[in-house]
Parts: sequence; C-alpha cells; structure tokens
Amino acid sequence: MLKNSHLPSEVAVYYFPQYHPDARNDAWHGQGWTEWDILKAARPRYPEHRQPIVPEWGYFNEADPAWAAREIDLAADHGITTFLYDWYWYDEQPFLHDALEKGFLAAPNNPRLKFALMWANHTWLNLYPTPFGKPPAILTSGRVSQESFERMTDYVIEHYFSHPNYLTIDGEPYFSIFELAAFVDGLGGLDETGLALERFRAKTRAAGFSGLHLNTMVQHTNNLPGEAMLLADPVQTTTQLRFSSVTSYNWHQIYTPAKEEFPYVDYNKVATYNYAAWEELSKRFPLPYYPGVTMGWDSSPRTDQQVAYAPGTYPWTPVYEGNTPEAFREALIQVKTFLDRPEVTQKLFTINAWNEWTEGSYLLPDTVHGAAYLEAIKEIFGR
Repeated sequence: MLKNSHLPSEVAVYYFPQYHPDARNDAWHGQGWTEWDILKAARPRYPEHRQPIVPEWGYFNEADPAWAAREIDLAADHGITTFLYDWYWYDEQPFLHDALEKGFLAAPNNPRLKFALMWANHTWLNLYPTPFGKPPAILTSGRVSQESFERMTDYVIEHYFSHPNYLTIDGEPYFSIFELAAFVDGLGGLDETGLALERFRAKTRAAGFSGLHLNTMVQHTNNLPGEAMLLADPVQTTTQLRFSSVTSYNWHQIYTPAKEEFPYVDYNKVATYNYAAWEELSKRFPLPYYPGVTMGWDSSPRTDQQVAYAPGTYPWTPVYEGNTPEAFREALIQVKTFLDRPEVTQKLFTINAWNEWTEGSYLLPDTVHGAAYLEAIKEIFGR
C-alpha cells in the first residue's frame, strides 16, 4: 500500500466568473459591464502600492470557449487539477454561469481539468465601487426557500453532476456551500435544512451516484458586509447536517488585521497565522478539513477611488504586501507538509484564486510576475 506522502493531491483553485457579459450586470451597471472595468479604474492607494494590476492576456471574455481552452491548458500544465467555480443562484435562476456553461464546458480540452461548484449563497451587494462609511446597496438576496432550493439542486444535478469530469470524492459529487448560517436561516432552521439536504442526497443517488459530498466554509470572521452571523456552534451544526468536509475560502476569512496594520499587512504574518488555523480547525472538526492557500489580498479596486483610502469594513481593508512568488511557494510547501501527514486521508487543498483580480488574488499571468505563481504550483505539486 502506498504511503500517504506518495498519493497525489487534489489542487483545487477557486474561479470567480465575473469577467464576461451578463444580463443582470447590464441592468445593474450598464450594457457590457464586467469587473474588468473596476480593475482598469484602480489606482495606487498609498506609496509603492501596485495598482492597477494589468493582466498579461488582456481583458478577455471568459465565456468564450477559445479563451477557456487557454485557461484550461495553462492550469493543467502547471499542476492544477480542479476549478472550483463560484456559483450563484438568485431569484430562481443561475447568475454568472456562462463562464462555466459557455466557456469551460464548451472548450474541447475541458477533460484536462475537473470542476465543481462552490455555491456562493451570500447576498449580492453593489461593491462596484463601494462607498466609504455606509453599507453598499443590496442588489439581490442570497436566501433561498425550500422550493427554490429544490429547483436549484435539480438544475445542479442535471447540468453539472452528469459531466464525467465533475469532481467526486469516493464516488460522490463535491458541492460546497459558502455561507451555512444564511442557508439555515433561509430554510427556516436546522431541522428544515437537514430535510432539504437529505432530499438533495436522495436525488443525487437517484442520478446514479453513491452519495453527495457536502462541504462548507468555516471561518473566524465574516468576509463581506451583510453576511449572516457566524454559526454559534459550527461543529455541532455541520455534524447534525451530516456534512462531509469543511474548508475556508481564503485567508481573509481567518485573519483579521488590527487597525494599526492598515493600509497593509505582511503576507508572511498572515500566512503563519493561517498555518496555525489549519492545525486548530483540523483538530476541532471530526471530519476532513481542507486547508487553503491564498495568493494575495488587495480589495482596494472595489473601493471608491475618489475617496482617500481609510480603514473600514470590506473592501476597505489592509492589503497583503510581500506576497511574492517565493512567499507563495513557501505556503505551498507548508500545505504539502500538512497533507503528507499519515492521519490526512483526503489530500485536497484549495487555492484562492484563479482570477480574483479585484481582491488581489489571482494565478493568471500579470505583466509583472507572468506565470511565476503557477510555476511554483508546478514545482511543488506538478506530476
């Protein structure tokens, strides 16, 4: 039997699909708007702050299968195994799904990567840009009813689970939920949520799978304004609802910088704090914990560029400075060491992110570092 250190790791990278035209964005922000517009408008917010970030590939349409094919080859060639798509369901229909459905799934080379969904069920806010000192406007609620959840899971099983390269763990399709507290609240409580998830599992088994791998986020702090309060007892909740695993979306969900660290905090300090959190969370939860590595953090492009940069709620937060390719490589070594321990039975970890350009966390090449972050993944995890 192979030792755990010789088993391959699942390198799952979050994909934020906000870089293609969408009818609802047209209505909210103007015809043809994408988040490229926010990235282009970004400006330095303090001395030596590197903004705007410029993508080496330019401002492409990710829903174009030709561009998606380039992304797939780039990711697969550098050791990435899975794209975890941030996936949205608002007002009885999906949102920002064309990057996956018209881009990735229409690309002829998509079998080179697996894919799965991270249901980003948070309330959708107008962060484009975000004013200082007052809450951003709510564009649509992230809560779903029992009926809406039934329709959503039917859509997910039909449109995604049926693909041969959908990520499964022990034969079970992987489905992650971003904001568990909001989900429970929307369905009316733990008992109602448990019944809804049992129906989801039953429908998945009826589709020919052995079960459903349910994952959710655990964190130390809220990330977005307007998020539900953190669960009072996440261990009890995830156990009662029979989740299969837990993870975190990014380091910003774990580490809260002090006000005196504004406008920037050292990447290595945040990294060290998160390494300790991996240990704490993996011991705290009686189910697999998938650690995550964050490439960087700079949400300043989403702030009002006409207002002085000051500490506040997201996105008025400190930037991670020092997130060089070398520092990112060290984080990958740390996560590999964590996964290679004998007690770790499911060797999966996440990276934030493939293309969170306006949060300063991206692996796609830019005009300064090129593909250096991807080269680090290839060196540590490439097959």
